[in-house]
Amino acid sequence: MIRCIIVDDEPLAVAQLENYVERVPFLVNVGSCSSAAEAMEILSSGNVDAMFVDINMPDIDGVQLVRSLARPPMVVFTTAYSEYAIEGFKLDAVDYLLKPIAFDDFLKAFNKLNRFFNAARPAAELADSVVNDCLYVKSDYRMLRVPIGSIKYIESMSEYVRIFVEDNPKPIVSLLSMKKIEECLPAETFMRVHRSYLVNLNKVKEVSKMRIVYDGNVYVPIGDMYKDTFFEYIDKYFVGKNK
Repeated sequence: MIRCIIVDDEPLAVAQLENYVERVPFLVNVGSCSSAAEAMEILSSGNVDAMFVDINMPDIDGVQLVRSLARPPMVVFTTAYSEYAIEGFKLDAVDYLLKPIAFDDFLKAFNKLNRFFNAARPAAELADSVVNDCLYVKSDYRMLRVPIGSIKYIESMSEYVRIFVEDNPKPIVSLLSMKKIEECLPAETFMRVHRSYLVNLNKVKEVSKMRIVYDGNVYVPIGDMYKDTFFEYIDKYFVGKNK
């Protein structure tokens, strides 16, 4: 979950950003501020990952606010004036949104935030969520306990993963990279068989025509880059081969 604050002296702009944040899973607004002073009070708590901050504000503007922070969170500048973009990027802003802000542009900024956020998270942070053969993942503002042995396969979808488990018709969707979750699963049990798929080898029941077949005609493709490793594993247990 990415915790953000909104800093803007225009009530309508704040309301629009609040609405956009509510529409994006895994992004939560922990405070809306009409001034830099209010923002600094919330930022002092240390529980902020990102800030959407207007450049043009009275007293202390957005650029001055960011410069005053010893360890600023990820920053997305917002303003009605495009000439401020260069100044914003000099401060290593993740993105720059020009008012009036379209939701599509907001989503693009969020995706950039998410990439930076996941890249900065240490692998140990995710590893700590593995307890007693279970994986704990965030999904729809909830922390879910997923027994590792119940996982059939995992599908990568850009910034998210879908975890397919036994006895659950719907996958668990989590804001997580495939690389991060793969690092926390036992390598002797889970294998990447495609750029977008990671499978539990103990749940593989049928392999046909370069794909793993599951119940209900659901299948996972086996990619060219991964087929040699996968079929070497299959060959180890294949009883029909000639000695």
